[in-house]
Amino acid sequence: MSSEVTDLCRYPIVQAPMAGGASGPQLAGAVTEAGGLGFLAAGYKTADGMYHEIKQLRRLTAGPFGVNLFMPQPVLADPGAVEVYRHQLAHEAAWYETPLGDPDGSGDDGYEAKVAILLEDPVPVVSFTFGCPTRDTLDAFARVGTHTIVTVTSPEEARSAQWAGADTVCVQGFEAGGHQSTHRDDPQLDQTGTGLLSLITQVRETVQIPIVAAGGLMRGAQLAAAFAAGADAAQLGTAFLACPESGAHLLHKQALTNPLFVRTELTRAFSGRPARGLVNRFVREHGPYAPAAYPQVHYVTSGLRQAAAKARDAQGMALWAGQGHRMARELPAGELIELLAAELEAARTALSMRSPR
Repeated sequence: MSSEVTDLCRYPIVQAPMAGGASGPQLAGAVTEAGGLGFLAAGYKTADGMYHEIKQLRRLTAGPFGVNLFMPQPVLADPGAVEVYRHQLAHEAAWYETPLGDPDGSGDDGYEAKVAILLEDPVPVVSFTFGCPTRDTLDAFARVGTHTIVTVTSPEEARSAQWAGADTVCVQGFEAGGHQSTHRDDPQLDQTGTGLLSLITQVRETVQIPIVAAGGLMRGAQLAAAFAAGADAAQLGTAFLACPESGAHLLHKQALTNPLFVRTELTRAFSGRPARGLVNRFVREHGPYAPAAYPQVHYVTSGLRQAAAKARDAQGMALWAGQGHRMARELPAGELIELLAAELEAARTALSMRSPR
């Protein structure tokens, strides 16, 4: 089963695993059936919940797919800072008539249990976010035929992933929507990320394993640029959010192209870790004061986010999106895959015609 990720699908297009409900069996199945590589997001789910989604996906497609895991996080948060932030959010709890969550939830996201399930009942691809597994874990996946991908945000992280035995690295540029997958959460580096094309080139000169490019990719011409820079495949998240198969909230889908939301920003407001989303009231009011405390802040704001969605108030929701969000297209996932593939081929043809003979 294990091979280069580009050997697993007809097109070198990967659907990003977006935790929080967007990347469920319906979206992953539609992408895989269309010739891309669909992904389930196991983050924030229980091990049993992940297993049931894998079973659902297998009923939808016989093709290859991936499952993404969150790496366990060290407990680094200052309890005092988290408590101060809870006090700041008290008026939000009163407004939405819902209590704030308990910050003392688990920091391991059920990682060991999920790994055990995926080793006992292997899937074609497993990727990792927020760190790199041990060599023993990656070797165990290799023995059962699973292709492993480690998400990285720097050449140094890519080198560590290759040394640990990862088959592929997913290079995440600063433009990417959702959480930045840095292996070490350093608040001093919050606004210092590297753009995708520059990062691909740096990583290509650092490691010998395949590269999946991620970050702001919305059109086939952008995929062609990423491949020219040294990527072997492209991963798109925001581009698939607006698809009918996506499990994202309708308000989230509409906000991608709503003129009310003009830009994105990296914020710790909702989770305590840097994540790129559309700038709304919650981000403006609380982003500057949110502590570096993941997943504690995620647990604190969980009820608020759910209540905002129930109240149909996009100003209180976590509207994760990459910098290319305004180019989102409301198409079925299969049609989007075919369109991206056609755009990629057209861009490659145009480039070859312009090249000196």
